[in-house]
Amino acid sequence: MRVFVTGATGFIGSAVVPELLGAGHEVVGLARSDTAAAALEAAGAEVHRGSLDDPGSLRDGAAAADGVIHLAFHHDFSEFARAAELDLRAIEAFGAALEGTGKPLVITGGTLSLAGAAPGRPATEETAPAPEAKLLRAASESATTSLAGRGVRASVVRLAPSVHGEGDHGFVPLLIAAARDKGVSAYVGDGSNRWPAVHRLDAARLFRLALEAAPAGSILHGTDEEGVPFRTIADTIARQLGLPTTSLPPEDAADHFGFLAAFAALDIPVSSTQTRKQLGWHPEEMGLIADLEGGHYF
Repeated sequence: MRVFVTGATGFIGSAVVPELLGAGHEVVGLARSDTAAAALEAAGAEVHRGSLDDPGSLRDGAAAADGVIHLAFHHDFSEFARAAELDLRAIEAFGAALEGTGKPLVITGGTLSLAGAAPGRPATEETAPAPEAKLLRAASESATTSLAGRGVRASVVRLAPSVHGEGDHGFVPLLIAAARDKGVSAYVGDGSNRWPAVHRLDAARLFRLALEAAPAGSILHGTDEEGVPFRTIADTIARQLGLPTTSLPPEDAADHFGFLAAFAALDIPVSSTQTRKQLGWHPEEMGLIADLEGGHYF
């Protein structure tokens, strides 16, 4: 299969590309810069010039492919509404190119949108995003699943907030940076709230399996660990940095965590049982705490 991949040089994309190539697929990666193009060529992929700001380039890349994996996203939290709008426009461009073909489109969602949606139990693939999750790509998820009725084998992979592994520049490195800056590793309240997690290599395998076999309209969960207690994460960071750990009241969270304060107290256990059964996905890599204890984060 000739696969068009956006975000192919990113943290997850750079694991998805070799996963696809190793399974015998051809990969065409979206490249906005010469640096990205060189990285794609070095990885054994072809280059398609364009960007998320250019829907025409996305439509052309999708039209020339047998399937699409959409991983790119503008991770600028100061302009998150604009980033979410660009993501929605990208999905509309892919839909226009793939409509009526039966070809696969796999997009990236997030389990953060499920916070508060399944109180008292782990969220499943059937759990709808919470109403307040409009800025957390819920609109992109809805637009993607609707393409199933337009002849696209579209699916959504909801990723854990902690996709970990070497090269991670997401939430966990930000927690580490905050601990270094403040001289203490913190959690909110008693820290019993849980974050799901998955290793980037396991996530990459899931994207390949979704491309190859996910039914149209599928919601899939890229979570290995259902929920790691936030205090355990904070304690591990403290131990690695040689710092104390402390509990913060909710009103003091913003001073320590910055914009992450909105997420630091969320309890979002998430199940991936249906995804594993449906696609035969079996995570094999180490868990988040073992990965943190491996040292590369520090």
